[in-house]
Amino acid sequence: MGFRWNSPLAQVLAVGIICFCCPGMYNSLNSLGAGGQVDSKIGQNANVALNTCFALFGLLAGAIHNKLGPKWTIFIGCTTYCLYAGSFLSYNHHKTGWFSVIAGALLGVGAAMLWTAQGAIMMAYPSEQEKGRYIGYFWATFNAGGVVGSMIPLAINFKSTSTGPLADSIYIAFMAIMALGTFIGLTLSAPSKIVRNNGDKIRIQEFPTWTGEVIATLKLFLDWRMVVLIPMFLSSNWFYAYQFATVQGWFSIRTQSLNSILYWGAQILGSYGFGRILDYQGAPRRTRGLWGLGIISVFFTITWIGGIFFQRTYTIDDPAGNHDFTEGSVYIGPLFLYIFYGFGDAAWQTYCYWLMGALSNDVTVLSRYSGFYKCIQSSGGAISWRINALKVPFMTELIICFALLVASIPGAFFLANRLEEHSEEAVHSSEHHESKLDEKHEIQA
Repeated sequence: MGFRWNSPLAQVLAVGIICFCCPGMYNSLNSLGAGGQVDSKIGQNANVALNTCFALFGLLAGAIHNKLGPKWTIFIGCTTYCLYAGSFLSYNHHKTGWFSVIAGALLGVGAAMLWTAQGAIMMAYPSEQEKGRYIGYFWATFNAGGVVGSMIPLAINFKSTSTGPLADSIYIAFMAIMALGTFIGLTLSAPSKIVRNNGDKIRIQEFPTWTGEVIATLKLFLDWRMVVLIPMFLSSNWFYAYQFATVQGWFSIRTQSLNSILYWGAQILGSYGFGRILDYQGAPRRTRGLWGLGIISVFFTITWIGGIFFQRTYTIDDPAGNHDFTEGSVYIGPLFLYIFYGFGDAAWQTYCYWLMGALSNDVTVLSRYSGFYKCIQSSGGAISWRINALKVPFMTELIICFALLVASIPGAFFLANRLEEHSEEAVHSSEHHESKLDEKHEIQA
């Protein structure tokens, strides 16, 4: 079967391109250290507002998506990314910190809508045998945005080894790319029009009422499968404040751009490679889940222990920043540590999505799971950025991040050890498909 715009692969890749343009550029901007500003408090406060609103609206975003559909949910969500980048452009000229904080809060609302719709599409559209790969396809496309976005400031600031705010031209370039992604959202197909290559359509529950949707979402706090994953969800973005502000603060502005290129490049490899492992059909789903958890747990343990040794070389009272990539051996070790941080982040989030995708094939249910995930994840982000803004000792920041990752393992293990080979909806769909074939054969007979 040739290319079809209403195929799961085309839609997942389209959402990947949208996220390349919007969250991808946002990630690049954010990973340059406090939105590219010397006054880190501006970026930190904007991120606290962003993650707080993201957490609050994450619970409502599933209902919004189930009512409006992915096209309008994503389009509305993407418009807030342009506003956020524009607020830092405004700060360059008018020092309007309040505007950046308000833009961050609005972005929290928009990001909740975008990421909830994205998660539902990525987990519900592919077949059960392809979910890990499709997560990898999306993550690779999305994080290519971070790679390209980081090339922009690197090219412009390549001859400068000093620290300073990003130039106006960089913010304008980010805004133009974000605007492109916003309008691509209008081309997405409705879930009812999606057809898999085997002819199956996407399972969709009828939208009940707003009250019914909110109740269904709140019930997730009583669903043991979601409850045991709360530590994992909480930890999945907690370390961004530490990595993007504390670790990146050790480097010069142009070196931060180079680091970001390699960080997001490592994310592409981490998600795609780990997604292929989770989709390996030579082992039962439960075995793949347990092996996947074991691999990523060992990896992040080694990486964060390495981070402890690096963090011992500087403190909040003696940050010793502005290190450049021209310093050779002094730079190589921290560079590889930062690359491993990116690889581990992608694998960790790929595993979160794969676990949720293993629980259902219904786009309505998965949109609620996705919103719940983003709610908890952003709650952690809001707390961690606030901790960073309060100038907590760097080593304390690191230990909190590491401890949360370790605390996530028991719940993830408990769920992975109880995974069924097929979700309930898949079994019903298979039985329905076989019934139809039997009826067809009887008619022919």
